[in-house]
Order: sequence, then structure tokens, then C-alpha cells
Amino acid sequence: MEFAAFADRAEEIEAESADTAITDAVTALFSDAGDDLATLARFVQGRVFPAHESRTLDVGPRLCYEAIARAAGRNVDADDVERRLAERGEIGAVAASYDFGGQRGLAAFGAGGDDALTVAELDAELRALAAVDGDGSQGTKVDILFGLFNRCSPSEAAFLARLVLSEMRIGVGEGTVRDAVAVAFDAPVESVERALQVSNDYGHVAEVARDEGESGLEAITLEIGRPVQAMLAQAGTVTGALDDWERVAVEWKYDGARVQVHFDGEDARLFSRNMEEVTDPLPEVVERVESALSAPAILDGEVVAVDDGGDPLPFQEVLRRFRRKHDVAATREDVAVRLHAFDCLHADGEDLLNAPLSERHDRLGSLCAADGDLVSAVRLCDTTDEIEEIETAALAAGQEGIMLKDPDAAYTPGKRGKRWRKRKPDVETLDCVVTGAAWGEGRRANVLGTFELAVRTDGGYATVGNVATGLTDEELDDLTERFEAHVRSEDGREVDLDPAVVFEVGYEEIQASQSYDSGYALRFPRFRSVREDKSPADADSLERVERLAGDG
Repeated sequence: MEFAAFADRAEEIEAESADTAITDAVTALFSDAGDDLATLARFVQGRVFPAHESRTLDVGPRLCYEAIARAAGRNVDADDVERRLAERGEIGAVAASYDFGGQRGLAAFGAGGDDALTVAELDAELRALAAVDGDGSQGTKVDILFGLFNRCSPSEAAFLARLVLSEMRIGVGEGTVRDAVAVAFDAPVESVERALQVSNDYGHVAEVARDEGESGLEAITLEIGRPVQAMLAQAGTVTGALDDWERVAVEWKYDGARVQVHFDGEDARLFSRNMEEVTDPLPEVVERVESALSAPAILDGEVVAVDDGGDPLPFQEVLRRFRRKHDVAATREDVAVRLHAFDCLHADGEDLLNAPLSERHDRLGSLCAADGDLVSAVRLCDTTDEIEEIETAALAAGQEGIMLKDPDAAYTPGKRGKRWRKRKPDVETLDCVVTGAAWGEGRRANVLGTFELAVRTDGGYATVGNVATGLTDEELDDLTERFEAHVRSEDGREVDLDPAVVFEVGYEEIQASQSYDSGYALRFPRFRSVREDKSPADADSLERVERLAGDG
């Protein structure tokens, strides 16, 4: 398929407002995809690589602006692109506003003259771009992107820019792709969803559904070394859990970072909640897993930073280890970490996603028989007194609170349902995307001092307030440096930022407000931490804000 044809289809999808019409359009695209099916299943979501891969294009906004400017002509620079972005508000519209193609005679770096750009070519070029590394890599990436933009019509340029910056935003989410695959290839939606859960690869599942049907989908299993999304919990109460389940599996809620452990029988690999590999920064966890496990397995757990006495340290301390790429040994001396495994997704060749929680925990204990301390303790309770006793012990040990789980619950990757509930006694928090900032005043005039908070919506993000309290001078220095790469534009003290960083923010209550485009405002927001383990796609939604405010 020519990329121009994909761009036309993407424009049609974007113009639809009804979910059913969007799904129908994506279904038609998949039916006509041919050999490009796997690629198109990713492109419509703004992805180049499968969700389980940690590879990225590593192209920031400024680098993309430079490539657009070069393709646009001699009198255009990255600042011009940025000014147009401030006016038009969306990178695709900016790219479409330029007349590309005038630089072909200067050297289009193998762009192929007037030959139409195909989806397969673009996919290959973007993968080659992602592989560029080392000295001069940024210049090489600009060269590759220049060559691509130089071959694009306005419509193609719009969707290339969006794809490069992971800002496709045409109304196609994971559920849309799932439903479109099911309809296009006459496969049960339940089989498609299950295959997606265990593979985390929409392109592969689409091809299997087309080529092998339901039997092929059912044959897709978990694969050691290929991470899947974590099962998620929602806030809940003890009485609510007891009313719903009669018996509740109760365990401590650790103040740490989620990890998925993959052990092939000899070597262990670790993945973060975002499915990024974190094996190298956590060598002592790897060593302990390899010593403890008796068979190949995939485990879910939490890594907690601890002091010399084994007591938990604040969440920020464990993130120091997750971010460390160099001098791991020195950081290991400063911050020790410990794994608490609490679930088992796969054991010795058998997938356990559909097994009840109680069975999965038993298998976890059997696998870790050589090191029982690795396993998080679970207690089945049927009274509030028992549960309160566990909660008191958890808080006394310095942990966040407790988890309440249905003993009969299956493990559903990527789902936030009522079968797992978290209970924390402190103030409620939201995980918000930072979409803007303002320079400080007085002694803080050289750092960003106020940050605009937003939550996810179907079409992007909606603001819920600003946070300026709870931040130390050191944190402000670090955040100012961090956000430098994500600045879209500045106007006086105001800074517009790419949605790239997630803050955990505490608040007193949520009020209805016309001051923010969400219709709500956080009262007395306070910075808690940067959620290094979450991407903007994992941030809280406007739906959750409405529910917390009592309107949902």
C-alpha cells in the first residue's frame, strides 16, 4: 500500500465522530491491507514497534522540527516550525502547511526521486532510524527524516510527523483495533482480546486472525522474554470487597515500582510497568531470582528500596535505581532494593492467566520454595477485624497500605477492574500529565515553578489545575532540565510542553470549575513524585476524575 493511500484512510477515520464508524473504517483498512497488515495495525495507533518492545525512534520534537524545516526550504528553520505549531496547535497541520519536495535536487538521501513512498518503505526507514546510535546519530536521523518528508504530499507529511512523534490521535485506540481485527477476519472478539493480552503485539495478532483464524489465535501463548501489560487495581474499601466476594485475599501494598520477571530456566530479565527492560540496573534482583526459581516462569512483583535494616525507603529512592544506566555498582551501594513477588503468570510451560488468584499464588510459592521470603504473603480473610489487623501491620512496617483481591480472579493484563482493589489511608492522588509550565519569580526566576496538570480524554488531554507546592529547589532544578527537551513554545513566563511526564499529585478534593477545560479543579494540589514507571497513556482519565467528584 502506498503511504498516500494510508494517509487518505487516516484522514477519513479522523473525520468520523461515532465509534462505530471509526471501527468500520479501520476494518475496511485492515481488509485491504495485504502484506502491510501488521504495520498498519501499529501505524493507526501511532506505533512503529509492537507494544512489548522497548525500542523507540528516539526522535524529540526539536529534531523533527529540524527535519521539517530542511525539507521546507532554505528560508525555514526549526524556530519557524515551532512558531507555526504555536499558531496551529498540532504538528500534523504544521507539516502539511509546507511545500515539500523542493530539496530533491540537493540530495534526498536515497529518497527515490518522485517514486511514491510505500507503507513498507516507511516502516523500513523508521526502523533504520531507530537503529542509528553513537556520535553523529542526531544528524543522521535528521537526514533520514528529511529524505522522507521530501517525498511527502501535505497529507502524507501530516501523518508522518504525527507518527514520528507518537501523536497520531485519529480516534483509534486498542479497543478499536481489537474490534476491527475481529470483524475484518471473522474472528471471535474474545479470542482476539486474549491473543492481544498474551502477545501484546497488535500486528502479529491481526496477521494470525487473518491467516489462521480462531485456532491460530488460541494457539498464541505467553512467551518468556516478551512482557505483557500489568493487571491494575482501582481504589476500594474493605466493606465493599467483603460484600462482593465474602472472602478477600489481603496482602501488603508496597511503596515501590512494579516489575515483571521473566526467567527462562537459566537467566532472568526484568521489565518495568511500561515494559521497558530494567535488568541491568537491578543486578541483585536478577541474582536472587536466578537463585530462587526452580523452573521457567513469568512473575509479577514490586521492587522496593530498603535501608540497612531492611525497612522500606521512599518511592523516589527505588527510581534512582531504575534510571541508572551507568555506575550501577556504586548506586547499588547507596540504594539497596528487594523484590516482593505477588503473582505468577506462567510456570514451567503452563500459562496461568485464567487460573484463580489462589492457585497462581500457590504456584508462585512452589516455584520459589528455595527462597520463601521472595514471595509476598497473602492471607484469606472474611472479617473486617482480620483485614484491619493486616493493614495496621503494613503501615507499621512503612508500607503504603493493603491490596484487596478476589481469590477467584483471573489475571487480566492491562485491565483496571474491580477484582483488585487498593486501600491507602492517606489523601487521594491522581497521576496527571504535565502539559505546560510557568517560570518562577524572585529567587526561582530561572526555574520552572508551576506546572499545568491534565488528565486523559478520548481526544487528548484536559486540564485540572496547576501545582507549585511540595517541590524542593533541587527537584525544580531537575524538572527544569528534564522538561527542556519537551518545550513546544514559550510566551512570556508561560511554557507549552509536550505531554511526556506524569506527576503523582495529592489533593484535598475535586470541585466543579469552569477555569479548566476538564470542568473540574483539584483543590490544594501538592506534588508527590514523578511517576517514572508511567507513560502519559497510563495517567488517570477524565472519567476517573468525574467518578471521584461524584459525577460519574
